[in-house]
Amino acid sequence: MKGPLFYSKILLFGEYGIIKDSKGLSIPYNFYNGALKLDEDLSDDARRSNENLRRFASYLKSLEVSNPELVQFDLDALQKDIDRGMYFDSSIPQGYGVGSSGALVAAIYDKYANDKITVLENLTRDKLLKLKKIFGEMESFFHGKSSGLDPLNSYLSIPILINSRENIEPAGIPSQTENGTGAVFLLDSGTTGETGPMVSIFMENMKQEPFRKMLKNQFVKHTDACVDDFLKGDVKSLFKNVKKLSHTVLDNFKPMIPAQFHKLWKKGIETNDYYLKLCGSGGGGYILGFTEDIEKARKSLKGYNLEVVYNF
Repeated sequence: MKGPLFYSKILLFGEYGIIKDSKGLSIPYNFYNGALKLDEDLSDDARRSNENLRRFASYLKSLEVSNPELVQFDLDALQKDIDRGMYFDSSIPQGYGVGSSGALVAAIYDKYANDKITVLENLTRDKLLKLKKIFGEMESFFHGKSSGLDPLNSYLSIPILINSRENIEPAGIPSQTENGTGAVFLLDSGTTGETGPMVSIFMENMKQEPFRKMLKNQFVKHTDACVDDFLKGDVKSLFKNVKKLSHTVLDNFKPMIPAQFHKLWKKGIETNDYYLKLCGSGGGGYILGFTEDIEKARKSLKGYNLEVVYNF
């Protein structure tokens, strides 16, 4: 058995802000993917994944009991496959902010959910919101509280525009410029990040009035502007707003930026060679970069590995 592939995702804009109803834009990233597989003879990694699936299955059982209206699974089939050595074979790095648990959730829903909403049907806003809610509950197993966006992106494999928590839609993003010098890239921090602790720091900060004010008047405002610019293809305005966003993050989200990157972050803002922002919850994993000149950015970030994900 080998199931269909589910891809990683990149939240271009909206991390943390979407908790407070900012806009967000999430795109599939086909470089990494995962699929459910069956094997009698499991490697150490596959065995760990199999054990993880066993725990996940019992969580899904309790989810069915506590919320029977939301979703039902063929749990017998799932349990049988786990007993036969099923695991999630994935190239998606864990703790890197590119949706490793989201792809797994999408794969399990796709194979074992009863009366599932399929990718082929007419995806109304109600259906999208229902899927997001199901995925949010499923993914909560992995890191406490989940918006459900990562699995949604992985399941549908299309860009998703978040207008607000109750308003999401498939998004048409401008097609890439083949030989464009501008780029969105991933920068490897060399360490993994844990979503849970980072979200806890954010929630703690949200209790302070000045932080809430900054979030509304700067962070959300710049994020919304970036999403609008990106969708319109207004590159000039986009880079102005990404710079403001990068600055706001450096000033107010220091704990989410790995310490060794504080200087590099500042350097980008001062030289305009590139602008960095969080990719997911931060704390490690990937950092997202935007540049108008990818060669300039490569020189400026010499010694670091840049993975281009989108060309302007």
